[in-house]
Amino acid sequence: MALEITDANFQEQIADPDKLVIMDFWATWCQPCRAIAPIIDQLHEELDGKAIVGKVNIEENSELPVKYKVRGIPTVVFVKNGEEVGRQVGLASKAAFDQKIAELL
Repeated sequence: MALEITDANFQEQIADPDKLVIMDFWATWCQPCRAIAPIIDQLHEELDGKAIVGKVNIEENSELPVKYKVRGIPTVVFVKNGEEVGRQVGLASKAAFDQKIAELL
């Protein structure tokens, strides 16, 4: 399972600024979010030690969606050295995520 990233634990969870951080913004009622959830969990396992992969529930956290200007879900935000370096809005395949991550690592 991907890490649970919250407004409260955000700084602690991404303590290593050199690693790529992948945050999936989602909600329980969002069907496309459920569709990509297994991909996010798989990326968490595959990228262990190389990147930080987590999920942000927008219903329970209000600061992070505002900070990253999330307007629709699912939105996956890629952050490196504290700066956003990429974004995927809506459904995407595992191959699309793999390609984007390969470019950013």
